[in-house]
Amino acid sequence: MRTVLVTGPGGAGRTTLAAATALAAAAGGSRTLLVSAEPIPGLPGGTEPTAVTDRLDHARIDSGTHFRAELSALQERASGVLDLVGAGRLDGEELTELPGSPQLALLHTLHRAAAGDWSTAGYGTLVVDLPPLTEALALLALPEQLRRYLRRLLPAERQAARALRPVLAQLAGVPMPAQWLYEAAARKDAELAAVQALVEDGSTTLRLAAEPGPAAEDALRIARTGLALHGLRAELLVANRVLPRHSPDPWFAALAAEQEKCLGHWHEEWATEIPVHEAPHLGRDPRTADDLAALAVPAPDEREAGRAQDPWWIEGEPGEAAGRGTPSVLIWCLPLPGAVKEELRLVRRGDELLLTAGPFHRIIKVASALRRCTVSGAALTDGVLRVRFTPDPGLWPRTP
Repeated sequence: MRTVLVTGPGGAGRTTLAAATALAAAAGGSRTLLVSAEPIPGLPGGTEPTAVTDRLDHARIDSGTHFRAELSALQERASGVLDLVGAGRLDGEELTELPGSPQLALLHTLHRAAAGDWSTAGYGTLVVDLPPLTEALALLALPEQLRRYLRRLLPAERQAARALRPVLAQLAGVPMPAQWLYEAAARKDAELAAVQALVEDGSTTLRLAAEPGPAAEDALRIARTGLALHGLRAELLVANRVLPRHSPDPWFAALAAEQEKCLGHWHEEWATEIPVHEAPHLGRDPRTADDLAALAVPAPDEREAGRAQDPWWIEGEPGEAAGRGTPSVLIWCLPLPGAVKEELRLVRRGDELLLTAGPFHRIIKVASALRRCTVSGAALTDGVLRVRFTPDPGLWPRTP
């Protein structure tokens, strides 16, 4: 199944362009599922896949329903503990959706499409309407982050020692986690692994939707850093609501000229990496399948993966130092186009590198060749962060 993730700055019409992408994929002969959190005019709003055309189905994410179902199930599994401490259960009508639940509901829906009950429906293309750009990048990094938290909080080796739990409970003086907690963590880890595999799969691509203008230009410039940090690669930039180039109305002409200037920058900066498609302004909000078709958004093709592998590399040749088999300084290169030096933060913690670039954050596993080294400096040059690693003589193997 080919997956197309659609995002862009807020107010750019990304939901409309996601629908247009799905319609184009279906028109090209691929059985397509469109997933969105926002209602789309003219499309059914059910939470289960519902037919739009012969080859296109649409499913809407209901984060409130998902939150209530998950919390009710958690209360049921923890009923013994709740009864032990005398806690009262919450009824479904009392549960109010909490911040963060829309993101978790979207991850759950992606799991259903990738490895759940929807995965056997024979879809050839999955089009996902993601949140606005910065939120979308954080969401795509969430499965990897949550799996790391689970491994730290409930490591598998503790579950393997469950026969010792009564003894450990007496020694620690507190109850040890119940078996159901480890089982729930294992289920969640499997779901998150399926979503992470979907995001990192070679058939997954990212589409950017933006309305030409100064605000969108700034947002896309910042987004380039986030895309590089998370190893993502866009396959198409859709410039939405493009006005006609010429008009006798001075006010209208000024807006068109501002758009044309921005489009010139995009064609210059982005077209060398990905195509730029101009979707015309229809003079109204698209509300029908014919309106979506009029945007002429191209169907997904067989471009390179959204995140086949992280584009990092190591510079520096090993060399002899002080008669030992210790290499010279190694430099880990991480492309971060658009990054600003003042907004970079770098922390080494064991075998991990905690990297912050503006609003984006990622914990990166240090390359195996560098784990026996210490960080001796870092510099940002020409959009590439170069981290200097000096081999630790106490850890690096010596030659006779």
